[in-house]
Amino acid sequence: MLQFAAVKPGEKLYDLGSGDGRIVILAAQKFQADATGVEIDELLVKESSARIHSLGLDGKARIVQGDLLQQDYSPADVLMVYLLPSANDKLRPILERQLRKGTRIVAHDFPFRGWTPERDQFIEDDGAGRSHTLFLYVIHK
Repeated sequence: MLQFAAVKPGEKLYDLGSGDGRIVILAAQKFQADATGVEIDELLVKESSARIHSLGLDGKARIVQGDLLQQDYSPADVLMVYLLPSANDKLRPILERQLRKGTRIVAHDFPFRGWTPERDQFIEDDGAGRSHTLFLYVIHK
């Protein structure tokens, strides 16, 4: 997802529903992005925040606890989204209001209805025998 979005050093990246924080950590480590995860589960926030701290990434990565529909994404250069279609439907108008021209969004497996991706990529086997599709959107307002 990070390669597909062509994440650049210093870009502000958000991972919505960041889970264990792996995308946030990888974005900070390998891509030198300023990475923020949004996660509602308190235990996952504590675990991923502890991992970020143990890796010395405190200044480059963080996890905020909260509802991903209640956040401000206006600073974002890139968003990572692996949510169900119903969540994407709720999120879309928020992103349309908040994001500036040029912001990139990568959706994993579930496209945003009503948006046309700039490109998509089918991954036949992720190494565990599962296939996936990535969708890249760019805000054009």
